[in-house]
Amino acid sequence: MAVAAAVATAATGLAGTAFAGPSTGVERSAASATSTATVVVEAARTAAFAHASATGVSHGDELHAQDVLLDPEGARHVRFVRTHNGLPVLGGDLVVHLTRQLAYAGVTRAADHAVKPAATSAKLTAGQAAAKAAQAAKGDASSAQLVLDARDGAAALAYQVTVTDKGSANTVIVDAVTGKVRSNTPVADEFLSPKLIDTLRKRGETVDPATGTVSASAGLLGSGVSGATSYPATAHGTGKTLFVGNVGLTTTATSRGHYQLKDPTRYGTEVRDAKGRQTESFGSGTKFTNTTDVWGNNKTTSRASAAADAQYGITKTLDFYKKTFNRKGIANNSKAARGMVHWGNKVGNAFWDPTCNCMLYGDGDGSVFKKPLVVLDVTGHELTHGVVEATAKLEPTFVDSQGNQYGEPGALNESLADIFGSNVEFYAKNTKDTPDYLIGEKLGLAQKFLRRLDHPSLDKLEGTIDYWSTDTYYTEVHAGSGVSSHAYYLLAEGSGKKTIGTVNYNSPTVNGSTVKGIGRTKATAIFYRALTRYMVSTTDFHDARVATLKAAKDLYGATSTEYKTVDKAWAAVNVTAANTPAARH
Repeated sequence: MAVAAAVATAATGLAGTAFAGPSTGVERSAASATSTATVVVEAARTAAFAHASATGVSHGDELHAQDVLLDPEGARHVRFVRTHNGLPVLGGDLVVHLTRQLAYAGVTRAADHAVKPAATSAKLTAGQAAAKAAQAAKGDASSAQLVLDARDGAAALAYQVTVTDKGSANTVIVDAVTGKVRSNTPVADEFLSPKLIDTLRKRGETVDPATGTVSASAGLLGSGVSGATSYPATAHGTGKTLFVGNVGLTTTATSRGHYQLKDPTRYGTEVRDAKGRQTESFGSGTKFTNTTDVWGNNKTTSRASAAADAQYGITKTLDFYKKTFNRKGIANNSKAARGMVHWGNKVGNAFWDPTCNCMLYGDGDGSVFKKPLVVLDVTGHELTHGVVEATAKLEPTFVDSQGNQYGEPGALNESLADIFGSNVEFYAKNTKDTPDYLIGEKLGLAQKFLRRLDHPSLDKLEGTIDYWSTDTYYTEVHAGSGVSSHAYYLLAEGSGKKTIGTVNYNSPTVNGSTVKGIGRTKATAIFYRALTRYMVSTTDFHDARVATLKAAKDLYGATSTEYKTVDKAWAAVNVTAANTPAARH
């Protein structure tokens, strides 16, 4: 993921969790809500400086609110990024927790030390730093910006540089004193890792998802717009998708008999055609328009077929987050979610790209990957990376020379994308893509899935792990994701054998314990609340255990079965208070 150096001053996002408790029944105007957010932000900022020994803020720090969450039961949470003497601080994020009366109730912080760099003046020029970044990431460097890097035990003065090459981008952090490259991280989150792609090629295995043309029960199939007296108007069309049959899509009638693949009922969410360009500018994409409100032909011979899949997946993901958590858009700001299909030339991957805040879908490379990666759980997975980007900003700890990412925060990011991606399937209830705890089961892989939550190590392609160990820090993030994905499954469904729909599950535990699940609804509520309230950019698996326990306490109480089951589920994947590492990466 991109390392966020930009700071914002506006507080956003006033939604609570749907499971958090009964609403007050009081509707507030936008002005009133903004006023409330402002009061909460100022109270949180004041509390952070008043409790500096706990929060880690110090002289020279400024806190910039990114998110405000008002829980129905009373708690308030403000997520801040930090500047120090005017410089953005990487790893300086924190969440200040308040009571209903706006009294300080605690903090969740990324850096466990004060942000005070040993050196306050750079020895490298911006140009020298940009040159080193370009060499490291093998591309064209933008101008270098001074930041403070507080992500690895101490704060250091550094330069942040964006390096681009053929439509991809990396964020490179260069030490401003020594010239050492401190990190080199891809901006976009790729669904398929370089390691997995290499494995598939070595095996000679192709990814060729089966397409289908049978209608799916995914909502009323459209019949255009009738009786419109002014345009643009809301219309109801039909998507003839590659993977989920014929589905209803809400579209826009731009004039009589002319339609655009844009959903005015979901903030103007839209999919465009990249036309083979590796562009990160959504505005440069070509709009999908038609004289009938029918999109695609269930085959790759129509460019609109993949677009219909993408639009369906994006809108279902938006609906899942809205109906389940009252989250209004990916960033909870009531703005459109966007996607571009036919991205690049023979690209066998799909991405969440923070640069354009949109989904990018390649058509496949024609050899290993035969079709566009527009299946439903891929979209749910990748858009969840956008939700993480807007909240905890979980980031990999390090990246190797091939672009593979490592470290527990990055693995937790991948896990949350799998968890909520599978939940999108359960929400959609599409008969052509029946819901399950499998990820990528529609891709046509020989092992019948890419990853699975109940018994992650059954994935032999990526070598996904079931349990935590001290080696997990050095595990590629998709493989390491199994730890928290497994904990989630155990929390939701429990251990042992179980058949859900047409899939047989058999979830083991590290200690042979038996875990009785609390149900998917409650488990998902706990993990979402943990993400949005109690996770920060450096959260690892032991931190995630604490975060989910706090979330369960909020929602159900510290003596509840739900709280106790969270503890059991993490213990069953070998994450306990007792084995928390003394030295944290």
